[in-house]
This record gives sequence, C-alpha cells and structure tokens, in this order.
Amino acid sequence: MRRNFSNSGNYRNPCLTMHQPWASLLVYGIKRVEGRSWPAPITGRLWIHAASKVPDESTIKAMEYFYKEIYALDGITDIQFPQHYPVSRLLGCVEVVGCLTRDELACWEMVPEGVRLEAQTDYCWLCERPQKLLIPFEMRGYQGVYNLERKIYDAAVRGLSPVNGPLPVKFPLLDPRDQFSLKPGSISALTPNSKATEVDKSSSISLAIAGAQAASVQFSKKDQKPHSTTARNDAPATMNADDEDTNIARSYNLRSRDRSMEKDNIPSSVLNKNFDDGTLPSHHAMQRSSNNSEGSSRDNRFTAAGADLKQYPRAPSKIFAAALKSLKQ
Repeated sequence: MRRNFSNSGNYRNPCLTMHQPWASLLVYGIKRVEGRSWPAPITGRLWIHAASKVPDESTIKAMEYFYKEIYALDGITDIQFPQHYPVSRLLGCVEVVGCLTRDELACWEMVPEGVRLEAQTDYCWLCERPQKLLIPFEMRGYQGVYNLERKIYDAAVRGLSPVNGPLPVKFPLLDPRDQFSLKPGSISALTPNSKATEVDKSSSISLAIAGAQAASVQFSKKDQKPHSTTARNDAPATMNADDEDTNIARSYNLRSRDRSMEKDNIPSSVLNKNFDDGTLPSHHAMQRSSNNSEGSSRDNRFTAAGADLKQYPRAPSKIFAAALKSLKQ
C-alpha cells in the first residue's frame, strides 16, 4: 500500500461507496476521474462499492449520453456500457495515482480532452487500471473512505478481472522519480500562469454536461467534509453511506459551460420538441438542423438524424428538460 496524501486515516484496504451508475462506470474504466469536494486521502488501490439506491433510468441514460459525447471528442464512438448497475455490492477496484484540483486538471494538456471535461469538482481523483469482480459481493457501505473488512478483502482479491476501458489513460507523473508528484497544487506550482484550455464545445456537449448535472442533483444534500474514517482492526466507519454520504452527489456535480443555444444557432424550439419526445439530438444532427434553410420543416430536419439517435441513449425528458433550463439561465 502506498503512502497517503494525508495522515487523516489508517487505510489498509480502502474502499469508497458510490451511487450508481457512477460506481459501475468507474469500475468499467469509462469514468476516469472521481470528483469530490475533498482531496484523496490515499494513493494506490481503492475498492469501489455501490450504494443501495437503485438508479433511475433517466439518470443512467443521462450519464451514458454524457460519456458518449466526451469520448467522441477523442475519436471514440464505440462504448460498451454495463448491462446492469447492481446495488449494495462490492464491484471491483481502481488505482488512484494522484489528485489534482479542478482547475489544474482542466488545463492539463497532457491528458485527452475528454478527461479534462471530467474536471468539474473541487478535487479530481485520477484513476487508472480498473478491475471488476466476476461476482460482485453483497455488503453494506459506509461514509467516506473506510477499510474493507478483512474477510471480504481476502475473498474479493481472488476474483478480480482486468478491464479494458474505451480509452485507458496513463496520467503522467510530473516527476518520474516521485510516484507521489500528482498532488493538489503540484501543476499550479510548476505553471502558475496556466489557464484552462478553451474547448470549442458544441451544444451537444453543453447539453450532455447539463444533463449529467441534472442527474446528480437528486442526491444533493448539505455538502460537508466527511468525518474522519480512521479505522482500527479493519473496522469500518459507523455511518451508513445511504444516510450520510453527502459527498457522492458532488462526485458528478457537473456544471454547464457558458455557451447558449443561440450562440450555436440552434433553435430552442427544435430542442424543446426533442425533450418532449424523450429523445436527444446527436451533435451531427443538430449541426445539420442549424444549417438548413428557414423554410425547411422541423420533421425534415431530423429525418436524417433518426439513425444517429439509435446509437445514443433515449433519455426520459425530465432529466434533459432540467438540463435545457440550466443552459438557458
């Protein structure tokens, strides 16, 4: 076990409880950054446990759409999402290799553009080498980072299988001689005048980010730093994650970039129609619709988009209606 970024916990087999679908997306290597309002207390292996709340279909579709859009920026169009999102289960593990602030990751040009768009929370835990359990273990979760019980660890470590994500990322250490060089403030110290790279995001990207934000607010509670989870004799913390894990909501509190629909020349009536239908226009479909003449009918604009939409999640309108509202503000 590698040393901690902080001395706030005595972690032997650290585990983190997360809501679905975020937990499975991380273990499947699709999600590469775990966002929190507090810095990662460890580096090395982190076990991932799914909380007991069954995710809404709209939440799953919103997050899958978000990842389809950000991976498309890096040329990845074929993503195999999990077929199921189990709850109250130990799912697998990832390797936490560092922790940066949101602004540091957003301006770090050494990682793919899609990864930089995952920088939406105060602290970004950088995750590599996901592994999933062939048979997820049923167990109860707790608040913050806690020690996995020894008997569960002994059984789980034998059932791990490596996962090949759509675009695995190797986060480069700032100092190859120091495996702990990716710490909050490390990039800012080297490049104090660096600024976040401006991404020329289409409206579909803005919509995807806003949709993910709308999906996350259902878990929002009063944000607070978790209590100390120092454990003795492998005993986990005493808080139940479903009651007190106030930081899970922050893990994907994605904020929409300040780009309006009018700036992209996409009529709001077109978007409203799609929300009412419970569907989403793909990026290419929206570009085609914005370039058509004003005399073209709305139905004709999206006839060609039908094939594209079959490849994207069809999310219920309530998530994306909220997303559209946030974009218009």
